[in-house]
Amino acid sequence: MSFSALIPARLASTRLPRKPLADLGGLPMVVRVARRAALSGAARVVVAADDPAIVEACAAHGVQALLNRPDHASGSDRLAEACVALGLDGQDLVVNVQGDEPLIDPALIARTAALLEQRPDCVMATAAHAIRDPAEFRNPNVVKLVADAHGRALYFSRAPIPHWRDAPAADALPADASPLRHIGLYAYRAAFLRRFPTLAPAPLEHTEALEQLRVLWHGERIAVHVSATAPGPGVDTPEDLERVRTLLAAEAAPTGVARA
Repeated sequence: MSFSALIPARLASTRLPRKPLADLGGLPMVVRVARRAALSGAARVVVAADDPAIVEACAAHGVQALLNRPDHASGSDRLAEACVALGLDGQDLVVNVQGDEPLIDPALIARTAALLEQRPDCVMATAAHAIRDPAEFRNPNVVKLVADAHGRALYFSRAPIPHWRDAPAADALPADASPLRHIGLYAYRAAFLRRFPTLAPAPLEHTEALEQLRVLWHGERIAVHVSATAPGPGVDTPEDLERVRTLLAAEAAPTGVARA
């Protein structure tokens, strides 16, 4: 199996300015993400950036990067432009690795790409893991999904779905419940990714602020890989950045050295 890992990177961020260039153990975050993606076995790893500063930072660390238009509405739109520039089309597999996931598991990237290769009935694949914490289930910042009997996404929502009518308490999950948290990792067939920006935005996409709902709205299918473990934390805020810095420092500590 051959696939390309593309990383959308946008310099502007309301909660964490210049996020792709944030320092993580001496490396820009986007470079950390690219190096993790390279461990997945991807045939190539390319950053799709909206600013020359990101391209320059990547070049300084040997990471290939393309300068895209700055006005793309979503990461998928940005990667569609990158597909054209790279000549990716047809059944070529492309994995969208979010630029703020410096602890992404390389094996998860590979498994998501492999799932799409095995599912000719789907234009995309994504990933999820089981939710165990009731507070996480209720959190609107945690995207949930439900899937059908064939492992295809039925719906994504910020609301707690599915709803257990006979749940014992509002602050608990039924003992046999396994709601799924969506992991923001996407594999596409390149022909569909290039077509994505031409699809009319969906009303539900605007309601939930979730671009993947456009795919379902237009009748396309998304395969879901359910991971046994949760991914490492992403970076959206300054607090997230400090948390990841602490985790990376602990990983880098020599054996036998006390870790904070």
